Amino acid sequence: MDNKNIRRAFKLMASLMELHDENAFKIRGYQNAVAALERVDAPMAGMTEKELESYEGVGKSIAAKIVELNQTGSFSDLNKLLEVTPAGVVEMLNIKGFGPKKIRAIWKELGIENTADLLQACENDQIAKLKGFGAKTQETLKNALLYSQESKGKLLWAEAEIPAEDLKKILQETLQTDNVEITGEFRRKLEIINLLQLVIATENPVRTQEKINEISALQQDEKLSGPFAWRGTVAETGLKVEMKLVSEADFVNEVFKNSAADMHLSLPYNGSETLYNLLKKVTFKSEAEVYEKAGLQFIYPELREGLGELELAAENKLPKLLEDTDLKGILHNHSTYSDGANTLEQMAVFCKEQGYQYLGMCDHSKSAFYANGLQEGRVVQQQKEIDKLNEQLSPFKIFKGIESDILNDGSLDYEEDILKTFDFVVASVHSTLNMTCEKATQRLITAIQNPYTTMLGHPTGRLLLRREGYPIDHQAVIDACAENGVIIEINANPWRLDLDWRWVSYALEKGVMLSINPDAHSTTGYADMRYGVLMGRKGGLSAEMTFNAKSREEVEAYFVERKKEKGIL
Repeated sequence: MDNKNIRRAFKLMASLMELHDENAFKIRGYQNAVAALERVDAPMAGMTEKELESYEGVGKSIAAKIVELNQTGSFSDLNKLLEVTPAGVVEMLNIKGFGPKKIRAIWKELGIENTADLLQACENDQIAKLKGFGAKTQETLKNALLYSQESKGKLLWAEAEIPAEDLKKILQETLQTDNVEITGEFRRKLEIINLLQLVIATENPVRTQEKINEISALQQDEKLSGPFAWRGTVAETGLKVEMKLVSEADFVNEVFKNSAADMHLSLPYNGSETLYNLLKKVTFKSEAEVYEKAGLQFIYPELREGLGELELAAENKLPKLLEDTDLKGILHNHSTYSDGANTLEQMAVFCKEQGYQYLGMCDHSKSAFYANGLQEGRVVQQQKEIDKLNEQLSPFKIFKGIESDILNDGSLDYEEDILKTFDFVVASVHSTLNMTCEKATQRLITAIQNPYTTMLGHPTGRLLLRREGYPIDHQAVIDACAENGVIIEINANPWRLDLDWRWVSYALEKGVMLSINPDAHSTTGYADMRYGVLMGRKGGLSAEMTFNAKSREEVEAYFVERKKEKGIL
């Protein structure tokens, strides 16, 4: 098992123990084990008990259970709790914002054992009558359940990446052809994948379908399939799959057609002609030939949305898109000072070893008590440690930052005497997520207008496939950032990817710089940077407009100059 699944098993164990009202001390032990395992970067699969025990916080009991997990896929104590817990109740533990204690109350007091009955109970006003719930909690729960229903069978791009590439490889090996290409939403780098589409070149579609049906990971839907289209699902995830079977000669055209949004294909690129019509007239040998024939600059698949890219390509004005290698540093990260899994030093050393020039440390502010937010004294303590580490790690630089909670009225956490000690401030909303669009927008604008706000963090607070973001007027928020010189982050955590890529072009048009931030809570979180880059590219982001593509010296000068401009220095 990979490290993520091992940690997930122990998180489930802790939740189940809390659900069954077991010993609080033992529950805390499993929660501490999860925190310890977050700090293990090396693959735990195949490690011996002794090797596992060498990690701080991993005792003999936990090490033994990890070995058992690797050997059997579970461990006995977890199995015992799963045996006495209805599967539907286990599923209910995944409802965002509702912990084991609330799920226990629903299960034990109302006898509800699945999400379908839970939704019906919300409709019948039963949940609101439970002690500790109320009408507001019931409505929140109902909305979470409806959102979860809509999300079934869908995957984040990051979740779909490995299964999609694995399926492509299996198909190539099974069909003994290289002409298998992933297209559709995945190739266009959409943040959520509703349907995994592939194009396969074959001269014998009947035999090809027979061979596809031999792949155990797939389940065909015969009613939806046809002679030239296999449709079904990936058995493990329920993700819908569509494979189009075409001749070798038509392979490139079909790949191109299925790698672009309808608007990209149907909008005229020269006043009258469309790419869709061009594909009907000419058989191409490469996608580059399509654009060359149309007299257009080559357009990468992630830009093929029909959102102005054709006009730019006609004038040879498409930007040079941001690359992973353009990024010089990582801003917005958390350490064990708040809710991170790795120490400040570990975060910094690992960042330096990855070849970056600087790290922005942004632990949670004091209002985020649930995340061990920093009281004023601990801010001073952390900044002293940063000064010491900067001497040791020079020329690598740790910038003193904070993820300051935006309070309900739009003000920032901390008084000015603390705020002025930071090199930069990322302002983010973490509480009261149910405001109206007008109030939520004004809340953000008030924070943006604060002279201490350097950067706006995850503007809508969304968690893809888990929780909708709070509604905001994106245009008004971006305009305020432009007026106040505030950077907007593209939060690279694959559950967030917020700012949404659909607003990147407007931000760039207004001259607002964007920063690709992983919001990393461990050293492994740095790997999420690539997802932020993908979303930036999808919105047309270049290195020139990416804040953390600046060098260490440029970033340091920017922070100092900004504070001078705002009268802080």
